[in-house]
Amino acid sequence: MSKIKLYYDTLSQPARALKLFLLVNKIPYEGIAVNLGKGEHFQPEFKKINPLKKVPVLEHNGNLIRESVGILRYLSRELDVPDHWYPKDSLQQAKVDEYLEWQHLNTRLFCAMFVHYKVLRPSFSGEPYDEKMVSY
Repeated sequence: MSKIKLYYDTLSQPARALKLFLLVNKIPYEGIAVNLGKGEHFQPEFKKINPLKKVPVLEHNGNLIRESVGILRYLSRELDVPDHWYPKDSLQQAKVDEYLEWQHLNTRLFCAMFVHYKVLRPSFSGEPYDEKMVSY
């Protein structure tokens, strides 16, 4: 198998999900940390890897794949992973795709906002979190 590289920051939930996917499926990869907190994703070298300046990015066989859902689909098609991750049957794929397309602006958005207001903002500012911002 060709070497897989995953550009990630553990601050990114989609990047963490892909790292777990690779680990659980025992897929060897090289992890390349991109420190979002230090703005490494805005550097010219990383912009060549992803013009959108986001992680995760997967590099495989010289190709760059961006966006976590696209990466999951790609890995599921290209590698020998159990069918329950992303089914081979097109109708079952459509059912999984319904959720994958929906979750990004629903489940993930609200969880990210919760973590931002309850954990990250207080950690960086030293101020307690605002209960109104996390009680939706």
